[in-house]
Amino acid sequence: MSAPDLGPGDHGRWLLAWPIRPLFSWRQRLRDVIGMRALVVYESMYGNTRLIASNVADGLRADYEVTVVPVAGATAELVAGADLLVAGAPTHMHGLSSTASRQQAAQAAAREGSKLRLDPDAEGPGMQDWLQEIGHLGGPAAVFDTRVNGLAMLTGRASRRIAKLLKRRGYRIVAAPQSFLVCSHGTLLDGEASWARRWGMTLGAASKTYVQNAAEARR
Repeated sequence: MSAPDLGPGDHGRWLLAWPIRPLFSWRQRLRDVIGMRALVVYESMYGNTRLIASNVADGLRADYEVTVVPVAGATAELVAGADLLVAGAPTHMHGLSSTASRQQAAQAAAREGSKLRLDPDAEGPGMQDWLQEIGHLGGPAAVFDTRVNGLAMLTGRASRRIAKLLKRRGYRIVAAPQSFLVCSHGTLLDGEASWARRWGMTLGAASKTYVQNAAEARR
């Protein structure tokens, strides 16, 4: 596609916001005083998902005060204080990583001659473990993943599993799960980082509208 708001190699990357009634906590009534807060939580093995998370956060900063943390740093306090939760992870074995798949990824980076480099936080807990422990909080959320460039039916998408787990914990997914593509050498395709920034900007504007409309409806 040649549309300027689409990244390379993807099919129909449109940010979709469904007609929903988000669940918000009392803390959001203070938004006009303290501003809106977004929390971007990521799992990253080789640094690609961390880079995407950082660019998504840059895009969100037009509308939110943003904190970006790896899974190990996503404390209960940070999650409870976020008006918008954004979670992303690499795709392993067609879905979220497991202890075994993370070990395999670390072994691949350790092989002689490998050009792969482990992310500083790669040895921490995985996204799936974290999602099973955050409790039932609710609120608006968005999800993304990194995956090998190819048909989603063949590569799988970790973001779908993230969305499913968040929904079980009361979150409302306010945008279509988004993938960012990696080449066969293990690096992001050209343009994916800038696409992540634009996606973050669009997500910020759309999700903030949900929050404001819901607050106005309660007045």
